Parts: sequence; C-alpha cells; structure tokens
Amino acid sequence: MTANETPKSGTKTRYHHGDLRQALIAATRELLVERGAANFTLADACRLAGVSTAAPYKHFRDRLEVLEEIAEQGFNDLRERSGAAIATSGPGTLEGIIAMGQAYVAFAVAEPAVFRLMFGQNPALKKAKDVSDSGHACFAGVIDQVALFCSQNAVQGDAKAIALTLWTFVHGAACLLIDDDYQQVAPGLDVEALIRTAAPKLLVG
Repeated sequence: MTANETPKSGTKTRYHHGDLRQALIAATRELLVERGAANFTLADACRLAGVSTAAPYKHFRDRLEVLEEIAEQGFNDLRERSGAAIATSGPGTLEGIIAMGQAYVAFAVAEPAVFRLMFGQNPALKKAKDVSDSGHACFAGVIDQVALFCSQNAVQGDAKAIALTLWTFVHGAACLLIDDDYQQVAPGLDVEALIRTAAPKLLVG
C-alpha cells in the first residue's frame, strides 16, 4: 500500500499528506517504547504508521537514522527541561543545580525507552553527529551552571570535573530508578531527596 492508497480493512492509518517524516518518527518511537530498540524493524514502523515500506527512504537512509532523530530530540527535550528547572530555581545556585539533577531523573522516569536509547550501547548511534552534538550541548549546560556556581560561591576546582561527578551520580541514580534496582535494596527511596542531600557535597568535595 502506498501513502496515498486506501488502507485495507483493519489497518490503522496515521499518515496524512505532508506528515510522512513525523509519522514515521512517531511510529518508531511508539515501537521503541513497546518493544525496545532492538526488537522491531523499519517495516514494523511503516505498518504502524500506515505507509508503504518504501516510504521511509524518501526521508531517512535507514532505521538507524530514525532512531538518531529520536535520540537527538531526547537530548533537546532534556536540555529544555533542565533549562526550565534552572530558570525557576535560579541560575548558578545550589537550588538550580539540584533542580537540574531532579529534572534529569524525572526525564528518565517519564521517557525510559528514549533515555535508554540516548545512552545505550549502540556505537553507530552515539557517533552520529546530530546525536553527539545535542548530547554535548546538554552536558555543556551542566558545566556552565557548575562554573557559575563556583564563581558565585568562591569554590575552587575544575568546573568540568565537578560537573562530571554530578552527572555520574545523577545518571546512575536515574538508571537504578528506572531499572527498579533501588526497589530491591531501598523500597520507597526518595531519589529527589537523595539528590538534594548529595549535590552540595559533590559541588564542594
């Protein structure tokens, strides 16, 4: 079936003229959530979107490029959430950095499949320029906030090294939370409170 043909009975059509690219991204994202990145094909996404299996190649070279789009958008969304948290709590402040860490974990909880894709073990995905650039831009925002905090509070130390320590802690907490590992050893753990307690120590440690 082509994009302009009437679907067979029982086929759910999602594609509308001019929306092919976004329809394929949305369908791929839905399959990512339902099955995980390794458990579906581009043809599956086509069927879900209600388009022919030839349709994606008008916009994407292959399945990996669709996943690259989703990962890139994930980093952009994460950066926006972090920026909003900082704007509310104060740039370069302890509260702002805590809020940024909490926003990171909240994103992982809200979008676990996308989060796993962004940081998964797919070298080709990680090396894609747009994904790499958006990921680096996301981390650069953390470094900037730490540098501002250090400047405003006379904290000595390398801002990038401190930011790496903070990210390592918050990323680990996010992974442990979405994989239910905390549930095994500390049921009901308040991860937001954990970040609030740890951040001041990591910033000046």
